[in-house]
Amino acid sequence: MKRREFFTSSSAGLLAAGSVLRNQQAAPFSKPRPSAKNIIFMVSDGMSTGTLNMADLLLSRREGRESSWMSLYREQTGRRAFMETSSFNALVTDSAAGSSAWGGGRKVPNGNLNVNADGSFNKPILQKFRQYGKSVGCVTSVTITHATPAGFCINNKSRGDESEIAAQYLDLRFDVMMGGGAEFFMGDKREDKTDLFSAYQQGGYQVVRDRDAMLGLQNLQKPVLGVFCEGALPYALDAAATPDLQKSVPALAEMTRKTLELLSKNPKGFAVQIEGGKVDWAAHSNDAGGLLYDQIAFDEAVRVALDFAEKDKETLVIITTDHGNANPGLFGSDRQFDLLQKFKHTNNWILGDHQEIPSASQLIDRIAFAQGYAIKKDEAEKLVSLFSAKSESGLYIANKPLFRELALIQSHYTGIGWAGMDHSADYVELAMFGPGSEGLKPFVRNTDLHNFMLDVTGTVRA
Repeated sequence: MKRREFFTSSSAGLLAAGSVLRNQQAAPFSKPRPSAKNIIFMVSDGMSTGTLNMADLLLSRREGRESSWMSLYREQTGRRAFMETSSFNALVTDSAAGSSAWGGGRKVPNGNLNVNADGSFNKPILQKFRQYGKSVGCVTSVTITHATPAGFCINNKSRGDESEIAAQYLDLRFDVMMGGGAEFFMGDKREDKTDLFSAYQQGGYQVVRDRDAMLGLQNLQKPVLGVFCEGALPYALDAAATPDLQKSVPALAEMTRKTLELLSKNPKGFAVQIEGGKVDWAAHSNDAGGLLYDQIAFDEAVRVALDFAEKDKETLVIITTDHGNANPGLFGSDRQFDLLQKFKHTNNWILGDHQEIPSASQLIDRIAFAQGYAIKKDEAEKLVSLFSAKSESGLYIANKPLFRELALIQSHYTGIGWAGMDHSADYVELAMFGPGSEGLKPFVRNTDLHNFMLDVTGTVRA
């Protein structure tokens, strides 16, 4: 065969294989026997493998301990697999299609929440578990109406309609829903002026708006809606340096602990999704401090879940991500990487909320205070020149060129580099701990997890 013919036929074969991979629905799992009463499904949204690796390295060098996730591998107490992440119409998924693959059991187009290309619906898994008598809920460090929690809960053609998603949750009466996104519930922020907080209270919900109220919850006689701020919760690194934020907004691990305490009172069991959503946001902005410290905050929630499961003996913990993002990695020296231990604030804190464009010297001082190193004058001047360059906005940031340039400058000091600012098609880490984990195969599709969760809990496929 001629070389040109070889490559032409090979490319066609790869394209065909990709199409089959995205659309095939048959699961490789042998149907597991029912063995788990509860499911804790944990998602570090947008976590590339390098993110997991570097967070573990940072913990080791800063605190002399390993991450809870990596300890499952080192101690061989959990099962591990690779998972492909494609959507119905693309190798690179978004969070709506990614969560819907688990939530609805079928690949849907990017942007859709359990809505197929032909407009038909797939029943979300938390609705199935609730119908079966289990308590259910979602906890996230971003808006509770965001794509990843919504993918376990509702059907909607557009992930971006968070105001509509907030209204959809009301009648579902899921037991615990916690995160940010107050603007989607507040009458003076919503376009239709509906005060959803009042509607939830009138509908019999316990509505909590701050950390103390959340910690004070005692029972599930009424379902819980916890919304603690507008937008996403603050980055873990910024919150750690801001006492007022720590007092008013709960950490992901705190929300996880309280949610498990509440849901576990149901003798029929529970199913909950826990999302570290700000990992994805930090990856989109190439924010090394935001990324790694939010990954560590997610890992603290993982520890809460694993401790619960170790004591409970009836809980399957699933830990994964919906897709990679930006593919960061450490390429520099130990000394450079150790700068991360001195970080007090994220790139988002450095670059955001300026009343006016800072001078080069002000920016140098701000970065030195926030992250412990002094950039050069010409580097600061380049950043200043980009403050008004908002023609290219990125997800969750208004000025993509500015954040991209800071990340490039920062890499010379920290040794951390980035492949891009968007999702990747990488196969991702999937770990399980607890009853039913023995059924995990070395390689799975994202859609396989839907029926696996139903089967391992003895829940009827509906």
